Amino acid sequence: MLDNPQHPTIDESSLRYGGWRIVAVCFLLATFGWGLGFYGQSVYVAELQRARGWPTSLISSGTTFFYLFGALLVVFVGEAVRTYGPRLCLIAGTLAMAAAAVAIGAVREPWQLYLANAVLAFGWAGTSLAMITNTISLWFDHKRGMAISLALNGASFGGIVGVPLLVMLIGHIGFAGAMYAASGAMLVLLLPVILFLVGRPPDFHGWHATARPKPQSSAQIRAWALRDVGFLTVTVAFALVLFAQVGFIVHLISFLDPVIGRERAAVAVAVLTAMAVVGRVLFSMVIDRLNQRLASALSFLSQAGALLVVINLHNDYVLIAACAVFGFSVGNLITLPSLIVQREFDSASFGVLISLNTAINQVTYAFGPGVVGFLRDWSGGYALPFYLCVALEVVAAGLIMVRGRQRAKVV
Repeated sequence: MLDNPQHPTIDESSLRYGGWRIVAVCFLLATFGWGLGFYGQSVYVAELQRARGWPTSLISSGTTFFYLFGALLVVFVGEAVRTYGPRLCLIAGTLAMAAAAVAIGAVREPWQLYLANAVLAFGWAGTSLAMITNTISLWFDHKRGMAISLALNGASFGGIVGVPLLVMLIGHIGFAGAMYAASGAMLVLLLPVILFLVGRPPDFHGWHATARPKPQSSAQIRAWALRDVGFLTVTVAFALVLFAQVGFIVHLISFLDPVIGRERAAVAVAVLTAMAVVGRVLFSMVIDRLNQRLASALSFLSQAGALLVVINLHNDYVLIAACAVFGFSVGNLITLPSLIVQREFDSASFGVLISLNTAINQVTYAFGPGVVGFLRDWSGGYALPFYLCVALEVVAAGLIMVRGRQRAKVV
């Protein structure tokens, strides 16, 4: 059974504990990872459509390719961190994301978009959820959920700062210039921080102990997880919701631009991501005392309600308010799977399980932007694809409440 061994006592709650420096590094990593790799997709779709006149479905299919290829890489993030260490993996992810930003800015032909998105997939695997949770798990055990929640606030901060800043830079120096500037900023800010602050993790998890019995392989853990009801309901429910969430967010600026204007559309995205921070911070204060599956279901339903408002009411302030309600759950939906896995499964298998969960979710939501774009082109508007997103949120709310055994064990 994959149970944790007894570890030397380490006060993870102490502000002087070195693990909190790793949280700060991961916060900064998430800021660029989500700013350029996730929220940035909304800007790329709008700008390439505007500059090149390509169909929405063509550009969105490039985003789908990015998520699919990235999912293949995410599966192996846990092994990469174990084999090469967190510092080297974080540096590799940073370099790949910076190179991808340059490549996207240089896109002139459709095939170049796919090549740029392939590079972006490497950057996303090295700067997003799987990398952050696996890195933090090397420094935290008892406070892991709090540490992950705090670090992932960088994801929302990347949307709050990244989207408006990219839009502003594009207006002043053009799309290519803005992407080159973002790449340079990432290298200048992240590389020194990683080199100076990320060292060898503490040995209380036993990663370096040569005398420790050999644990089950990652392949064995994955095979078990794919037969476990509890793991599958968490994974499938969040996959459906993230399909809807990613599809909506990637197309948000394109949807809002003709309705309320480009500047207010950028404001709506900023409000959405700001509320994601507020929601995650408030949620982290009480999540340990809540039923996390029930909290997930309520979050899904709140997003479904917000989408219904977006579809049917086109008043400027109402739309921004609906984006705020939708955004309140956005941050929690990338944090909750990690917290549920942390609570319901053995911590020794955490890295493999969360990488698998992330990869399956990413394969599913990879189709979100493409399907939404296809349905938009086919129906002539966003109402049909957004109603599909509402239906998926409601289905997921029921599915997440189906739980397997009280506490699953990998044996």
